[in-house]
Parts: sequence; structure tokens; C-alpha cells
Amino acid sequence: MSKAFTRETDADQDDDDDAPAPAPLPAGSKNYMTPQGYARLRAEFTELMEVERPKIVDVIYWAASNGDRSENGDYIYGKKRLREIDRRIRFLTKRLEIAEVVDPRVHFGNDQIFFGATVAYKDASGQERTVTIYGIDEADTAQGQVSWVSPIARALLKARVGDVVRMQSPVGVQEIEVLRVEYPAPL
Repeated sequence: MSKAFTRETDADQDDDDDAPAPAPLPAGSKNYMTPQGYARLRAEFTELMEVERPKIVDVIYWAASNGDRSENGDYIYGKKRLREIDRRIRFLTKRLEIAEVVDPRVHFGNDQIFFGATVAYKDASGQERTVTIYGIDEADTAQGQVSWVSPIARALLKARVGDVVRMQSPVGVQEIEVLRVEYPAPL
């Protein structure tokens, strides 16, 4: 079939939609994050808009000027990469629009748990653990950071040192005791 009778659309080539969806926010809530987390998302957005996207658009323009697009790897890859960048830009735009920057340093010296707290707790088996409560887009469980919507953070929020709180987990309700609460020192 001649190229004249085929239609090339983004939907025909959009095979990269199986990427894992980012963590959802509770309906109607703000996207709480630390100033550092906001700065990282903002820097990524700026990098994509001002550096990455213009480079890819130039590559696509150059590749398209070479003629036959059906077997042009630079063109095909460029279009796919442009869709990925545009998807990430849309995601970042939505997250930054509803961002609520919360500086945990304002709670320095406080023994009550709020967003940004580093909390040491003891579970029912006597094992001591430490977590820091961050925003959905900045939490990294490998670093001991949990999102404020996680079950452990929900159980700990508003508790104080010495409190025993109940946390709903996949294995049932667990009781945990708050041992220490720390916040970053003010500048």
C-alpha cells in the first residue's frame, strides 16, 4: 500500500502507555511537599521545557526533512520521546498547580508529628524503625521516607512522643509506639 493511503497518528504509535502511573493524591487534596521537593519538581519541569523538548523537536524536524518517515529511526524515536516528555510535562504541571509547600523547620523542637517529621517508633514485635514523612512525589522508601498518605504516616500524624497509635496494615491492625520526633533545624 502506498504511503499516501496510510495515516500516521500518535495513537497508532503510542505503545509506551504501560508505564506505571504515579501515586494518586486523595481526591480534592493539595499536593503537600517540602521546599526542596518543590524545587526538584520545578527544576525538572524547567529542564524538560527549556532543554529536552527543544532538542527533540529539532531532531524530529531534521529527521522529517530527510524524507521517508516510515523507516526513519530518528523520526520514530523522536516522536516517541516527544510524547514521553509531553506526558511528563502535563503531569508536572498538574502537580505543581496544586502544590502546597510546607516547611518542616517551623516545627523544630516540637514533639508532635506533622508533615516533614522524622519519627522513630517501635512496632509490636519490639523492632525500632525510623521514617520521615514527605510528599507523594518526593518520598523514597529505600531512604526511609514515606508519603503523607501512607498507612504509617496517617497513623503517626498528630501523635506525640510516648503515644501508642493503631495502624491498619495488610496483616491487620498493629500498635506502634512513638519514641522520638525530630524536625530539621531552622536556618
